[in-house]
Amino acid sequence: MSRILVIDNDLAISEFITVNLKKAGYAVSQASDGITGQALALQLMPDLIMLDLMLPKVDGFTVCRRLRQDERTANVPVIILTALGQIQDKIEGFNAGADDYLTKPFEMEELLARIRALLRRANQSFHTAKHTEILSYGPLTLIPTRLEAIWFDQPVKLTRLEFELLHCLLQHHGQAVSPHILFKEVWGYNPDNDIEMIRVHVRNLRTKLEPNPRDPRYIRTIYSVGYCLELPESLDWLSKEFRGMNQQQERLGELASTR
Repeated sequence: MSRILVIDNDLAISEFITVNLKKAGYAVSQASDGITGQALALQLMPDLIMLDLMLPKVDGFTVCRRLRQDERTANVPVIILTALGQIQDKIEGFNAGADDYLTKPFEMEELLARIRALLRRANQSFHTAKHTEILSYGPLTLIPTRLEAIWFDQPVKLTRLEFELLHCLLQHHGQAVSPHILFKEVWGYNPDNDIEMIRVHVRNLRTKLEPNPRDPRYIRTIYSVGYCLELPESLDWLSKEFRGMNQQQERLGELASTR
């Protein structure tokens, strides 16, 4: 039986969620503030966490970041459930490490569908055939057991969603992948065509992988279509280019130090 931790200071909503989750066959624990919620997450090691943002003592954004920074809870799926529905709130929530973001009020069936999808993805990530092998193309190697990418011989730590998204793009290398396909293959459902979910994680991937995230070379936006991962098969010319970039940076550093 999967255990879900509900962290919400609205007792009426928390109890409503708890009753329905138990009816659906889940074991449920509750916390009403950020400090208790984080402590219970470390104590219980739940299969999924539902997190409000406007919590007493420690807000939900901070709790989410702390959970992601702790190896014990870094990969536990987190659904943010909040009344804050502005785009900036969603961006901050995803940047804090949330897997999903649902705005109050909500339909219980929709929440249950998202929970099932996240639990299914979390369970499959390390047990299905597509994630039991190292996947490589050009400068990129994916290592599923560590949620890590080897990028130009350098290890890059990824979140679960970043890894799944990069894996999906790699399976369609050189092709434009639509948001519909990304939602289906990465999230397992279509969350109201919330394209901002994809944009935030693509932006974070570019920050980790692109030499210039504002002018992406490898994870390209195909306007009105989707995203395309384009990697070179040969590293020879790229190695020369990256050596040139490093030499230029070294010269700039030397000039700066002489001023």
